[in-house]
Amino acid sequence: MARDPMGTYSGLARRYGDAVRVPFGRERAFFLLSRPEHAERVLVANQDNYVKAFTYRPLRAVLGDGLLTSEGDTWRRRRRLVQPVFSQRHVVGFAPQMVEAAVEGVERWPDGVTLDAAGELRKLTLDIVGRALFGSGLAGEARRTGRALEALQRGAVIGTFLPGVLAKRGVYRRVPGLGGALAHLDAMVQRVVEGADGGELLNLLKERGELDAEELRDEVLTLLLAGHETTAASLAWTLMLLSRYPAARERLEDEVDGVLGGRKPKAEDVDRLPWTKAVLSEAMRLYPPAWTIERDAVGDDDVAGVPVPAGATIAVPPYLIHRNADVWPNPEGFQPERFMGEQQRHRYAYLPFGGGRRICVGAGFAMLETTLVLAAISRTHRLDLVPGVTVPSRAEITYRPAGAVPMRVSRR
Repeated sequence: MARDPMGTYSGLARRYGDAVRVPFGRERAFFLLSRPEHAERVLVANQDNYVKAFTYRPLRAVLGDGLLTSEGDTWRRRRRLVQPVFSQRHVVGFAPQMVEAAVEGVERWPDGVTLDAAGELRKLTLDIVGRALFGSGLAGEARRTGRALEALQRGAVIGTFLPGVLAKRGVYRRVPGLGGALAHLDAMVQRVVEGADGGELLNLLKERGELDAEELRDEVLTLLLAGHETTAASLAWTLMLLSRYPAARERLEDEVDGVLGGRKPKAEDVDRLPWTKAVLSEAMRLYPPAWTIERDAVGDDDVAGVPVPAGATIAVPPYLIHRNADVWPNPEGFQPERFMGEQQRHRYAYLPFGGGRRICVGAGFAMLETTLVLAAISRTHRLDLVPGVTVPSRAEITYRPAGAVPMRVSRR
C-alpha cells in the first residue's frame, strides 16, 4: 500500500469484490468500499459518524488546519468564511482572469514544439488561482512549486505508515528534501499574503479579521495548492485522452469553433459547450484527481450491509466507484456521451469533488476554469502525445501523471 496504493486498492477490489475488509495493524480494521451506496452512507447519510481518517494527519502537518484537513468547529468556521467567494454569482466574475491567463499562456507555445503539457498546465492553473483569488501572478513559481508538492506528497504517504513520525510540521523541516519543499511553499504564501493588491478571497479573509497569521497561512496554502494541482492534472489527462481519441477531439473543436467563432471564451459560453464539459467529466471519471476519500468511524455503523466497527478506517475511492462495472458499462472506455443529457445512475456513482457537507468548496470554480481553459486551448491549438510515449500515473494525495507529459503543439 505504501509503494502503490492505487494498484493495491484495484487489486483488492478485483480479487475480493466491492466490499473488502483488510487487517491494518493490531487495533485497526481497514474497509475498502467501492459502490455508490457505500459513498452515500459514509459521506452523506451518516456523515456525522465519520471524521477525516488518520491517513490525513501527515498532510495536516504540511497544510495546517485549512479547509482540507480541519475538523469540527474549526472546519465550520473556515467554510463559513470561504464559501461566499465560491458562490455561483461570484465564481463567474473570475472568468475574464481565467481566460486571459489561458490565452497568454497558450500564445507562448511555439508551433511545432514538443513541450511538457503537465508542467505547462501546472504553470497556467497556478497563475489562474493566484490572479483570481489572491491578486498575484504565480506562473513563475510553478516549477519549484511542482517539485515541492511532489516531495511533500511522497512524504505524506510515507507518514501514513509511520504514525507519529511525520505528523508535525517541525519534523518535515528537518527531513532532507522535505524541509526545502516546505520552506518554498511557506515563502510563496508569505509573498501572496503580503502583496499590496490581494484578490477577492485574500481581501475577504483579511477584512473579516477572524484568522490570525498562522490560520491565514494555512488557508491560503490549502487553496493555492488544492486550487491548481487537481485542475492541472484534470486538464493533462483530458488532453492526453483527446490525443488518443481524434473523433472526440474533432467534435470538441467543432463545438468550440461554432460557439466562439474565433473569439475568446466567456463565462456565458460554458452552458453552450456541452460536449466540452462532457469530455472533461469523462476524463475526471477515469482519472479523478482526488482519487480516494478516507474516513474513520466514530461509532459502529452498517454501511449498505457492511458492518463497520467504531475506530475502523473506511476508504471510498472515487477511482474504483467510477470504474465499477455494475454502474458504468464499459468502465475502462472513454465515452463522453455518458454525460450528455439526462442519465439514470445513482447520485453518488460520480463524485470527482466528494460528497456531503465536505464536498469541495471550489467545485464550481474548477468546472468553470477547466471548461474555459480547454476551450481557450482548443480554439487555437492542438496537442498530440509524442508517438510511442507511455505516461505513467502516480496516486498519492492526488492522482496525476508521473513526470513529464511530452506533447507536440500545432496551431490550428
